[in-house]
Amino acid sequence: MKNEDGDGLESDAKKRAEENWWRPAFVMFSRFFGWIIFPPLIGAGIGMWLDKKYNSEPWLFLISVGAAFIFAMVGLVKNAVKELKKLENLNKKDDRK
Repeated sequence: MKNEDGDGLESDAKKRAEENWWRPAFVMFSRFFGWIIFPPLIGAGIGMWLDKKYNSEPWLFLISVGAAFIFAMVGLVKNAVKELKKLENLNKKDDRK
């Protein structure tokens, strides 16, 4: 099939890819940002609530923030490894061309 310029559909896909060059980086940044920010904030909120409920300041707060930090680091490392594998696969494809 051809578009109005007479080019094939492949050129349309290339144009769209060039227009959205920033999208993969933004998605990766958003995932990493989410893993860094949200678990500790949620852990802090839960810890403060538990401390008020059980009158145990600051121990449940510290435990929940510590657990949230560990959870965040595990998620961050898993996502980083997944993104690294994607980049390695792209490099392999580029090397084959």
